[in-house]
Amino acid sequence: MRLKPILTVLGFLVFAVGLAMLTAYPVSLYFGGTDALPILLASICTVISGLLLWFVFREREAGELRVREGFAIVTFGWMVVPLFGSLPYLFSGAIPSFTDAYYETVSGFTTTGASILTDVEAFPNGLLYWRMLTHWLGGMGIIVLSLAILPLLGIGGMQLFKAEVAGPTKDKLTPRVAETARLLWGLYVLLTVSQVVLLVVGDMPLFDAVCHAFATISTGGFSTKNASIAHYNSVYIDCVVMFFMFVGGTNFALHFGALKGRFADYFRDTEFKFFLGTLGVAVLVVTAVIGESSFGGDYLKSLRYVAFNIISVMTCTGFATADFAIWAPLAQVVLLFLMFPGACGGSTGGGMKTIRVLILLKTAANELKKIAHPKVVANVRLGGKTVDQEILFTVAGFIILYLVTFATSTILLTATGLDIVTSMSAIASAMANVGPGLGTVGPMANFAHLSDLAKWVLSSCMLLGRLEIYTVFVLFSSAFWKR
Repeated sequence: MRLKPILTVLGFLVFAVGLAMLTAYPVSLYFGGTDALPILLASICTVISGLLLWFVFREREAGELRVREGFAIVTFGWMVVPLFGSLPYLFSGAIPSFTDAYYETVSGFTTTGASILTDVEAFPNGLLYWRMLTHWLGGMGIIVLSLAILPLLGIGGMQLFKAEVAGPTKDKLTPRVAETARLLWGLYVLLTVSQVVLLVVGDMPLFDAVCHAFATISTGGFSTKNASIAHYNSVYIDCVVMFFMFVGGTNFALHFGALKGRFADYFRDTEFKFFLGTLGVAVLVVTAVIGESSFGGDYLKSLRYVAFNIISVMTCTGFATADFAIWAPLAQVVLLFLMFPGACGGSTGGGMKTIRVLILLKTAANELKKIAHPKVVANVRLGGKTVDQEILFTVAGFIILYLVTFATSTILLTATGLDIVTSMSAIASAMANVGPGLGTVGPMANFAHLSDLAKWVLSSCMLLGRLEIYTVFVLFSSAFWKR
């Protein structure tokens, strides 16, 4: 494995983050904040560090990145970028603890949205903007952004694409990965701008509209308000945010097809139909369960709040309009279980991905059929096509690793003194990149009261979830380091 190409790309990523960070400087100046100078200094330090890595280790003819190099860049990139991303918080003193600053930044870039801030509205606007921008950058993926630039550096990006998009399918929109990245980012920007316009039409201030659009389409969940979206108490804003959360949690290849006029692709896609059906059933069940106990029999009002929060949880966004941690136990269990399948493959959402759960269910049904009829030759089919045996093994292995990681991390969190409900929901939320959990980390609470050890465990789970387990775990395999 070559070290120079890895450090070159990491240098570019750090440099790109520094430039993005610099956009928070004029925002701070406009609002007259005291965070302008710390943001500027943090940006300069980040840009210089990235340039040094880039120029010192770059090679004129590096060629295509190898598979192992791609996995190393993606994993270390997502670990290093939050280090520099936390500098504005540390330099300004807004978050003086390194553990807290790194946690908040990891939560931002991984689009988790689990915060340690106890009073978001007291935070300077420049830092708030940077905090929300980390969502937007992480949503589509800093690595995917780099794919459009890597050819200019003399380094191919195909292996990065394979490492970043670690799901069971890696369909590209175009044959060239750099062109794919540019198309994805173009679509991403278009959706973001569209949401900003719609939120402003609903009387949301422009700054809040930009910040919430960053957090919605990325399925992030940070807000500029302590009460999250509930602060606005607007049916219109709820509906706009719900729509874009759903869009963010859907495969972007389907959105790209829709721009080309292929709207029927949505309902030809098996995963999308399963995703939509699961959401629909969950909304109806929870509305029926809490309509009387939490909303006094006003089922229409119950439907509004239930639909918003269930879409938020299953798309792994994490916005909240109600404190679902005090809903009926059955409703809480449904919300907890929805964190596991999460959003669709090829989306900005997290979780195991709906397509993996669908494949696992079809595999189980297929095995039951074989037991009942031993002579029957039955294959697992998805969208009219037979699923390769290799994909079935990959999906099974992923889910096993996911559940083992969930169990181990839950045990570690309970060892810090947290109750089992808080521990389980916090780990499930972190691995699925949802944000709020249940118990003492519910949607109207935060993660500030957790110990440093608990925050590092959760930070690790956020990164594992964002990179879909395999990308990180493969680095701990002895076979990975063998020539």
